[in-house]
Amino acid sequence: MQTQRVVLNVAPRKYNFLMELLGNFKFVQIEENDGDSREQIIANLKGAAKDLKLIKAGTIETRPLKDFLDEL
Repeated sequence: MQTQRVVLNVAPRKYNFLMELLGNFKFVQIEENDGDSREQIIANLKGAAKDLKLIKAGTIETRPLKDFLDEL
């Protein structure tokens, strides 16, 4: 059976009500995903900036985009 994915933005005060309501339907699968925290996003961006500096300095070896895409 093919399924469809729905993403909903819900007011915090209505979240519990909606989750309880949807949980009563056997055909609904609920996947809660809070995503990365603000701290995790900032850490990821800092890591990416550090990697970029190392690439520009030539201390990290890179490969052409075409080679990377060919591996996919």
